[in-house]
Amino acid sequence: MTSGAADPFAALPPDAAELAARWSEAAWNPAIDAELRAIYGVVATETETLRPVCNASGRCCRFEEYGHRLYVTGIEAAWCLRGSGMVPDAAAVRAAAMRGDCPFLDNGRCGVHAVRPLGCRIYFCDPRAAGWQEDLSERTLARLRALHDAHDVPYRYGEWRTMLAHFAS
Repeated sequence: MTSGAADPFAALPPDAAELAARWSEAAWNPAIDAELRAIYGVVATETETLRPVCNASGRCCRFEEYGHRLYVTGIEAAWCLRGSGMVPDAAAVRAAAMRGDCPFLDNGRCGVHAVRPLGCRIYFCDPRAAGWQEDLSERTLARLRALHDAHDVPYRYGEWRTMLAHFAS
C-alpha cells in the first residue's frame, strides 16, 4: 500500500471469520442491543450538555489527513453493520485504507451516522472538546469491555478498517 494505513487484512487473526460470526450473533441479542444503546445514550447526554461544535466537515472520517484513528470493539463493529444493513467488501475496506478514510464516508458525510461506533460519537474536532473526550471515552470503553465479558463474547479492540475486514474476509 502506498498511502494511508497498512492493509487491514494483514493483521487478521486466523479465527477472524469465527470472531465476526460471534460478534454478529451478539449484535442481534436484545440485551446487548439495549446495553449498547444505553452506553451510546450516556455519550449523547454528555455531549449535548457540553455542546461541542460539529461543522460536518468529515474530518473525523478522514483519519490519515487529520492524524487520528478510530478504534472499535467487535460488538460495536457488528452492531454498526447490522444497523446499517451494509457490509463493505474487501475491496471497499482496502480502498478506504489506501485513501486513509472510512469506507462509509459518502460525499463528505457519514453514511452510517445513526449506528456509528463509540469513537465517532465522542470525537469532535472542536478544540474545546479535548478536555473531556478522553475521560468519556475511557468510562464508556470500560462499559463496552464489561458488555463483552458479561455476555461471554470475545473482546477485541482494534482499528476500524481492520475490524471491518473481519466481516469482509
